[in-house]
Amino acid sequence: MTARIAETARLLKGKFSPEGMDRADSLLQGYPNPCRVVHVLQLLHNVMFPGKWDPETVPYNQLESFLAEKLEQVRDALLPELRRALPFRWMGQAWKTEGYETLDADGIAEESVRVLDAFLARLPVVRDLLIEDVKAAYDGDPAALSYAEVKLAYPGLAAITSHRIAHEFYTLNVPIIPRIMSERTHAETGVDINPGARIGHGFFIDHATGVVIGETTEIGNRVKIYQGVTLGARSFPLDENGNPIKHIKRHPTVEDEVVIYANATILGGDTVIGRGSTVGGNVFLMESVPPNSFVAAKHPELRILKR
Repeated sequence: MTARIAETARLLKGKFSPEGMDRADSLLQGYPNPCRVVHVLQLLHNVMFPGKWDPETVPYNQLESFLAEKLEQVRDALLPELRRALPFRWMGQAWKTEGYETLDADGIAEESVRVLDAFLARLPVVRDLLIEDVKAAYDGDPAALSYAEVKLAYPGLAAITSHRIAHEFYTLNVPIIPRIMSERTHAETGVDINPGARIGHGFFIDHATGVVIGETTEIGNRVKIYQGVTLGARSFPLDENGNPIKHIKRHPTVEDEVVIYANATILGGDTVIGRGSTVGGNVFLMESVPPNSFVAAKHPELRILKR
């Protein structure tokens, strides 16, 4: 018992975060709870695809009451986590340049309700996008035998579902919560999509595992990528204090109707993959390609061929 008391005392004297960050002031009432955030994410998956994670089938004549119940559960579970998350808008270097007005406790409560209402209002748009993603997966994979198979089993669809949800929080300037959602999905599916990535409709990730899509990536409509693809950043610039400069374009732009095959790596904020192009497997690319190109890796040099 004495040893445990001594260990506790030493822990209390130690630092719990870097100097000057996450300070425990009167507005910070603890961190958002990851378990509750993941619970909200699962509820929202169930809203997008009713009954997917419920032990009982949802009859169509009960769909309205099912959705109403799930959305009420989302509201009840999410609101306290938003109140814990929003103070991080102005804590730490990442948010100092964003120009947010510091709010008092009442202001945080009011802003949390505003954000929650704005998020819920976007859910019909998110669902419409996901229906197109389901169709893209079915049309893009000869092994898919039904839409139900795609909705219930495909890890790529699970990843894009979580991303489209998390991205809405990101665009509403909610800290921490969208990243918890994306990283839990990363752990479950092997797909790492930063919540900031902008992805058009009809997106399909085939096989899913090992895909990485960075924060400032822009992906157009009807894009298909395979396992192991990285849409990443080159070396990033530092400010005068040696800190990474945030919120600049670091990741590629992929235009409409592009196909990127397995284990291709495409880097850089200035890199644009032109509409209708195909990037072959194992390509390493740090330059733009024009529309309707075919890019293949051939040792010892890269070939960019016009279709």
